[in-house]
Amino acid sequence: MPSSEKAPSAIARVQTLRSDGSGARRENVVVEEPLEIRINRGASETTLAVTMRTPGSDLELTAGFLWGEGIVRSSEQLLGVKVCGDRTLTPRQRANVVIASLSPSAAEVARNLERRFTISSACGVCGSTSLNDLHERGTTNVVPTSHDAATLAAMTTLLDDRQKIFASTGGLHAAALVDINGVLHFLREDVGRHNAVDKAIGAALVAGLLPLSGWTLVVSGRVGYEIAQKAVAAGISALVGVSAPTSLAVELAREFGLTLLAFARGGVANQYAPIAEDQEHQEEIEGAES
Repeated sequence: MPSSEKAPSAIARVQTLRSDGSGARRENVVVEEPLEIRINRGASETTLAVTMRTPGSDLELTAGFLWGEGIVRSSEQLLGVKVCGDRTLTPRQRANVVIASLSPSAAEVARNLERRFTISSACGVCGSTSLNDLHERGTTNVVPTSHDAATLAAMTTLLDDRQKIFASTGGLHAAALVDINGVLHFLREDVGRHNAVDKAIGAALVAGLLPLSGWTLVVSGRVGYEIAQKAVAAGISALVGVSAPTSLAVELAREFGLTLLAFARGGVANQYAPIAEDQEHQEEIEGAES
């Protein structure tokens, strides 16, 4: 039934009460809403995923997600992405459903659709945790970055003063794409780390820029496997995170030649990949002895 209910925005105003009893005030909080991603293949339409995200850049999020999962492997396979137009739904419900139209050449979904994908704000598509997943798609090593470690470590400063919703709420992650010349092109925010990355990569896909050879992905939080996987799938050469990496992210970066830096703060970072063979051997010895 049609309704005048408003579609979700990225920021909500709520009333808060201080625990010390000093009084109540109005405060901004980040909005978290479910987004249903549907795939249309001509006569059939199927729900692929439901993700908890911050409303905004939903079409880019969908495009980036489809690329990261290997369902779309060229811009020509993504015929269109639109918000649901079913007028039997409320505006809020319509705003939370996105439909992607795919060409017949787009890959079939590898995983069982009866299980569906359920993506939370904290973890990405649980289950994409095998290096073989990328190898089976025919993913090749990324092009080495032309930037040195010091230049890459300093790229986190590009996030400063550009996280508009974070500045208002303090509750969002950011992902930025920096080109081979060190110029920032896309910065996207979301309550979920993986969604922010999908939004940024989706924006590059819509702009016809993939693969992103020589580009750098900068993220505001920790670097897990799935963020590294999305970077490699997009052909990105370097990944820089403000917080810690995980072991599988490091393993994937070394496997595909992705330059990986983490704990990037104040222009200094730890580099985890690439790493010289003799250093790697010594690392394994030290790990065995501890």
